[in-house]
Amino acid sequence: MTPGRRSSTFTRLLRHGFTDPSAAERLLDGPELTTVRDDPVLLEALGATADPDLALHGLVRLLEAQPTPTAHRELLDTLIAAKPLRDRLLGILGASTALADHLARHPTDWHALVTYEPHDLHPGVTEFERGLAEADDPVTLRVAYRRCLLSIAARDVCGTTDVAETAGELADLATATLRTALALAQAAAPEDAAACRLAVIAMGKCGAHELNYVSDVDVIFVAEPAEGTPEPQALRSATKLASHLMRICSETTVEGSIWPVDANLRPEGRNGPLVRTLSSHVAYYQRWAKTWEFQALLKARPVAGDQALGQAYLDALHPLVWKAAERDNFVPDVQKMRRRVVENIPAAEVDRELKLGPGGLRDVEFAVQLLQLVHGRTDPSLRSGTTLDALGALAAGGYVGREDAARLDEAYRFLRSMEHRIQLYRLRRTHLVPEAEADLRRLGRSLGLRTDPVAELTREWKRHSTVVRRLHEKLFYRPLLDAVAQLAPGEARLSAEAARERLIALGYADPAAALRHLEALASGVTRKAAIQRTLLPVLLGWFADSADPDAGLLNFRKVSDALGKTPWYLRLLRDEGAAAENLARVLSAGRLAPDLLMRAPEAVALLGDGDGGGLAPRQRAALEQEILAAVGRAENAVQGVTAARGVRRRELFRTAAADIVGTYGTETSPAEADQGALVDRVGAAVSDLTKATLAGTLRAVVREGWGDTLPTRFAVIGMGRFGGHELGYGSDADVLFVHEPREGVAEQEASAAANRVVAEMRRLLQLPSADPPLLIDADLRPEGKSGPLVRTLKSYEAYYRRWSLVWESQALLRAEPVAGDPDLGRRFVELIDPLRYPAKGLTEDAVREIRRLKARMESERLPRGADPKLHTKLGPGGLSDVEWTVQLLQLRHAHHEPGLRTTRTREALAAARAAGLLSAEDAEILDEAWVLASRVRNAVMLVRGRAGDTFPTEPRELAAVGRYLGYGAGHAGDMLDAYRRTARRARTVVEELFYGD
Repeated sequence: MTPGRRSSTFTRLLRHGFTDPSAAERLLDGPELTTVRDDPVLLEALGATADPDLALHGLVRLLEAQPTPTAHRELLDTLIAAKPLRDRLLGILGASTALADHLARHPTDWHALVTYEPHDLHPGVTEFERGLAEADDPVTLRVAYRRCLLSIAARDVCGTTDVAETAGELADLATATLRTALALAQAAAPEDAAACRLAVIAMGKCGAHELNYVSDVDVIFVAEPAEGTPEPQALRSATKLASHLMRICSETTVEGSIWPVDANLRPEGRNGPLVRTLSSHVAYYQRWAKTWEFQALLKARPVAGDQALGQAYLDALHPLVWKAAERDNFVPDVQKMRRRVVENIPAAEVDRELKLGPGGLRDVEFAVQLLQLVHGRTDPSLRSGTTLDALGALAAGGYVGREDAARLDEAYRFLRSMEHRIQLYRLRRTHLVPEAEADLRRLGRSLGLRTDPVAELTREWKRHSTVVRRLHEKLFYRPLLDAVAQLAPGEARLSAEAARERLIALGYADPAAALRHLEALASGVTRKAAIQRTLLPVLLGWFADSADPDAGLLNFRKVSDALGKTPWYLRLLRDEGAAAENLARVLSAGRLAPDLLMRAPEAVALLGDGDGGGLAPRQRAALEQEILAAVGRAENAVQGVTAARGVRRRELFRTAAADIVGTYGTETSPAEADQGALVDRVGAAVSDLTKATLAGTLRAVVREGWGDTLPTRFAVIGMGRFGGHELGYGSDADVLFVHEPREGVAEQEASAAANRVVAEMRRLLQLPSADPPLLIDADLRPEGKSGPLVRTLKSYEAYYRRWSLVWESQALLRAEPVAGDPDLGRRFVELIDPLRYPAKGLTEDAVREIRRLKARMESERLPRGADPKLHTKLGPGGLSDVEWTVQLLQLRHAHHEPGLRTTRTREALAAARAAGLLSAEDAEILDEAWVLASRVRNAVMLVRGRAGDTFPTEPRELAAVGRYLGYGAGHAGDMLDAYRRTARRARTVVEELFYGD
């Protein structure tokens, strides 16, 4: 061969899509293709395949495998002369190494691709049964199956059939294969066959007539005794036949396997009997079946065995399918199952997962099935098991928008085509998009993308995936807006009854009110209404994910009414990804955050991604600076404290919103896994905010009454949960007030000034206003309510030296200066340190006194009628149990263990564990109980808008608390059981550490 000719051939091969022209040239020069190597028809046909190199290599292997020279010549002649065979055969060889291997093992099977009669273009079960008829054992069945598969793949890669028709043919071939396998099993055990009537029900993609090239074939078996056969014997025989059928299809032989037959969708899954009678199936679905099992029955189709029994199975169970949407928590159950599927995908694969990943095939299938189950109750036209047929019926009936349905149809077909081509290559069950460039190139070319196959494939895949991800949830909600909007002529509308059905399925208790809200928000032709119509389909989905969708939608309408005319509000929700979802979560999580927001709706800006400040808690110094600046600008104390309370309200909203968003998670940010971190963040944020508010209030009162300087130094000491940085949303501020007369000021004058400051601070912080009050509680002061509100530092010193009781030392463990004169606060701490960290620990009498006080508190302070086991503060294993146990350890050991000298419960508990004062296991149990009880109290306040130490009794409020704590709809009982269990374990530790010797 001359260099020029080689160069010419080399270039020609490159032009025809070969990636290894040198290897291709050697094959073309080989003995198998000598007579046709220069035929332009051959090169053109090879260049039209997905992988010309692969096609050429497969063709040479097939020619080498021909049994005789005559057969070799016949194949070559037919290949050159008959375009249908050429396109089919080379198309397969360029797309599937697995089918090329089959042809090399069975070199005459290429004849199956020659026939091109009209009936050959769209074969059904009958034709496939004819193709499998000669199979008399598992090996010959596999050979016959692959021969039939050749014809399906040929029509697919040549474009004779579209992806839906190909999936239908694969399902028909599976049906014929199951029938043949059952016949083989019955022939091997005629006595068993005679003892029972056995029907095979196809499920999943086989039942839906949309099977992949390689997929588990999901089935359910149902049997009845033959006349005169006892039921137990008949079931044993049916089980043997069913098991043999599964082995015939699934086991690996010299010809490989066909596909696994999976019966795990049966009642009780793999733990249940393989075969049941019809009455047993019906009883299970009537009493025990879960929502997903009814969803699976959408695809059920009798395919083999006793046809009458299979039809009886459908007739008995299909009516139950269409009642599934009436079940409590139906939509949340289905959506939760979809989320669980995504969560179980390995992180390294989620972006390549065609079927299960976000924007994948399962998103379309779940959305369609959800709508079918809701509306198929009253509209039989929606009851198709095939995804694309059902999607078309939903669009025709107005249940989804026509444009949305068309875009989803296009995306689904593209993604299924990708899936088919990926599986066809090696006939392996996979849904992962390959990573190697050669694989991506072949995949792109197989889909008709020839200019730049890899880039075009990636672009189209991402485009369709984005469409699915954006539309699959909107599909459920957008027609609700169309039901209350003006539609274009000819556009179908969701009927009022269908809209009502859908809203009830979503969990709305008052669908009529919900439709009124939607109409108010989205009707009209204004730009505002247009943006709302874009936002609402997504927002409705987020509202439905909460325990109170009605409240979420109502609150959204209120906020929109208040801010609708501001230019930035809807723009924020539309353009800043996190803002809309954050708002939906906040508005539907309970009363507190929406109430705070309604008093100043402009705080919505905090929920965005931009310059609104975000949801990160602000530091105490920044809060104090803002509040003190506002107080400085105010004309009087009332105005100053009003400004301080306004900042407090805004920051409480920020804290509550951050807590809710962190707890629920968003589409782009998972929920916070560390529950303790959530509690700590809330405690620190609310405590810092309270300190800053007190500092501002103190400044406002002093400035109005005395100018720049008060006649006495004055400090506020935080106590209890305030001093411990553990305030919840509904906590009072426990404090002590201490003062010290300035030089030259009489003690009486100083005392009068200090008392006036305290009285005025308490009054101003509780004045009726739009802002929540801040209650100051000074009952932990010496002598309690009977003692003076304010004392001098010397008075405290005298009292503690002479009269201090052990409970006061315990209370002082949480004391920390929070506002006022820093030096005075520091000297107060120096005064009390010897009391709360006694050098010799506690005497036995003191320990007994603490235990006695604790026992009396448990018996006397628990509210009448409250369930002690569910009381988060005073109940067994509650906050009081954990805190008193930790404080007893501090009183006994803090003098010698510096780590215990902290006002924070969790920090002290960790220090006690580090010091070996309790085991790591016990510390973990106490910490878990304390965090859980704190979370419950925060949840109750968020949900009800008022503080409480017990779980709500109203079902929707209880469900909202459960949702905050991570429990899905319908699992409030599980939440209460988990709380009791956690508290019970903590109480056991408390009994040992606190009450033990």
